[in-house]
Amino acid sequence: MSALTLKDAVNLTNQAIAAGRAVSAAPLTIAVLDAGGHLISLQREDGASLLRPQIAIGKAWGAIALGKGSRLLALDAQQRPAFIAALNSMGQGSVVPAPGGVLIRDQDGNVLGAVGISGDLSDVDEQCAISAIEAQGLRADAGVTA
Repeated sequence: MSALTLKDAVNLTNQAIAAGRAVSAAPLTIAVLDAGGHLISLQREDGASLLRPQIAIGKAWGAIALGKGSRLLALDAQQRPAFIAALNSMGQGSVVPAPGGVLIRDQDGNVLGAVGISGDLSDVDEQCAISAIEAQGLRADAGVTA
């Protein structure tokens, strides 16, 4: 696979919703972006709060923009707050440095896009994104260091 299609993106969002329901997560919002940071699919579960779409997109966009999962962006925000502030200024406030933005990689390691999820605790959001990506036979890169 060289690019995400709408069908791929919809499958990813459906898998993420299923993963959220399996763990009784709060209502989730799932954004799928292509490798250029463009929105392909956005689904907001009933009951998801007002800013969840922007947060989900911001988690995924930050991952694409810096080429690493948003868990690492959260660490950057703690260690280098001026860098994240500058990044958000350049990106017009588009980066949300919290776990839940996961890069989608093919089996060769190429970035195809990112999934961003918001609605529950960030760790739950991230796990739902990882589950969705792996269910599609792709590699999830959340920025977790081994």
